[in-house]
Amino acid sequence: MFIVLKRRTILFFVMAVLIAITGVVSLGEISANTVVSASVTDRQLPIYSVSTEEKKIALTFDAAWGADDTQDIIDILAKYEVKATFFLVGFWVDKFPSEVKALYDAGHEIGTHSNAHKFMSKMTKDEIISDINSSIDKISGVIGERVKVFRPPYGDYNNTLISTVRELGLEPIQWSIDSLDWKGLSGEELISRVTSRLHPGGIILCHNNSEHIVEALGGIIEYALDNGYLFTTVSELIVDGEYYIDNNGVQHARTEN
Repeated sequence: MFIVLKRRTILFFVMAVLIAITGVVSLGEISANTVVSASVTDRQLPIYSVSTEEKKIALTFDAAWGADDTQDIIDILAKYEVKATFFLVGFWVDKFPSEVKALYDAGHEIGTHSNAHKFMSKMTKDEIISDINSSIDKISGVIGERVKVFRPPYGDYNNTLISTVRELGLEPIQWSIDSLDWKGLSGEELISRVTSRLHPGGIILCHNNSEHIVEALGGIIEYALDNGYLFTTVSELIVDGEYYIDNNGVQHARTEN
């Protein structure tokens, strides 16, 4: 018996296997009450979520492996007047410049997801700078402005990557709500998984070309809106000004005592 799998499902499966083999260190999916221990006290962390009493959340999409569903996603977001953040890999920008422009013209935030989608914790600082600057140049060449946010491929990072990203003037972003859409979950399963994990200041991870994201997206948005959540871009969600990041990867505004 032969089993036929869609190309996108195979690609996401390969990504998952690579992560498992290399033993990526990441906080993964967290909540405001999770305590994460670290063996190095000065560990540099990206932003996983934001401390806020307002029911604000950010919907994000990583784009690396295809563009078949991109316009459908744009249309669904437009229907609900929701703005999202799209983290684009440089080679995706090379292949799909018209989709990049369409995302930007629709009012969505564009961030970088690296240039080559490699495990960046294994790269030198100079290699990191070269990779990220290349991706920034490609995106800027299409949309005419510089990106502000970065998401590391595979959720993989170390101190060198995070500190270098911030030196380049970007904010490194992870997620606190993982849709696991790359696993081939059904639309109903995706809706249930994401909506059951919603929390103020949360950042939702999706992929623009996962198998059932178009099927699930409207249901996720409708549930969130019906329960009083407001969707913002990542740059609108994160703290504008002095901040600190706790051991959970939660960003807090720094206030004077």
